[in-house]
Amino acid sequence: MSDPIAIAAADGLPSTLDLDPLSLQTLSDLDLDRLALASQQLIEAGQALDAAGQVPATGGNFSCRLSDRLMAVTASGCHKGRLTSGDILVSDFAVRLQGTSRKASDEARLHGQLYEDLPHAQAILHTHSRAATVLSLCHEGDTLSLEGFELNKALEGVKSHETAVRLAVFDNTQDIEALALDVRARLAADAGLHGYLIRGHGLYTWASSMTACRRHVEALDFLMGCELELRRQR
Repeated sequence: MSDPIAIAAADGLPSTLDLDPLSLQTLSDLDLDRLALASQQLIEAGQALDAAGQVPATGGNFSCRLSDRLMAVTASGCHKGRLTSGDILVSDFAVRLQGTSRKASDEARLHGQLYEDLPHAQAILHTHSRAATVLSLCHEGDTLSLEGFELNKALEGVKSHETAVRLAVFDNTQDIEALALDVRARLAADAGLHGYLIRGHGLYTWASSMTACRRHVEALDFLMGCELELRRQR
């Protein structure tokens, strides 16, 4: 059997694909063309979101689905505006696959949980914009509803400005497994959510493609900015 790590290196893909001994069987399931595309999409998303002020410092984390059990996810501690292919790691949804020299963010488990529960999700973006951070702190409920905005239609499945775009709101915590379980329960109760906010932290959103997911981030940030402005005027 060919060594998938050697193949990846020859193709110019992340050298950090020296994944923990996850077994050649799992690595043999890796579609290298899909990984190359995901890597490029994540790099481009990082550049665009950094330019838009959505991921200051080393904030945020991004991922793309690679298969029904694998994802490409950004490494911990890297600036998203300066990502390289070496900053893209491959992991299973339980975050058991990590490079020996790099570490995925603890929040990678939140990405894995979403891929487990949302088969249609192909990309997930977690950002730290000012609007998301402030609104998550001043909103008192556990669901933020954005209504009456024409830009609501930028979200997948929304056909009218009269359709509310709903974001769940969770308290910040360092217990990622507990948060993943809370998110799972909310998704089971409300399949129409387009994302969620973590108080004082940021936004998670997902979509059927990276292009759509980037559109979600841009639209949601605009909508949250509008909501903040409306609250100031009340």
